[in-house]
Amino acid sequence: MNTRPNANEYLPLGEKYVSLVPEGHIAEILQRQYDETLRSLSDLTEEQANFRYAEGKWSLKQVVGHIADVERLWSYRILYIARGDAREFSGYEREVFVQNSPFGQLPLREALKDYAAVRQSTITLVASLTEEALLRQGTFNNYPLSARAAAYVIAGHELHHMNILRDKYLT
Repeated sequence: MNTRPNANEYLPLGEKYVSLVPEGHIAEILQRQYDETLRSLSDLTEEQANFRYAEGKWSLKQVVGHIADVERLWSYRILYIARGDAREFSGYEREVFVQNSPFGQLPLREALKDYAAVRQSTITLVASLTEEALLRQGTFNNYPLSARAAAYVIAGHELHHMNILRDKYLT
């Protein structure tokens, strides 16, 4: 699908992410991001991967793990919606997820391996969906959510965090 979602397909806070996604076919955008993210992060040292730009901030590899975990949640929503089993989806507590994830202790290569597996699964799912399936809707935090919008949130969420990584971690 080559069209971005309409604002009535996602909650207002989703605009922060959807607006970052360039024009194009969403599955191809997800693939390009995958390639760029691995190219940008694969050669970092463990010292760089453990870097935190301020007290209380996540390490770079925790950010990578966060991207993968959030993508898992949004892909789950895409699957339910696209298959016609729309329902009310709830949010999650990101700090709890990061605190209870293994990513801070894993080598960076393992965090990237997890990210790669999740992203490849998302690409396969999104690329297989018909336009009709992408336009189906469920509800997220009392707002409509289309499968298409969820795919754009995944892409925009990664763009958001990769911008932060470039600005605060990789300078």
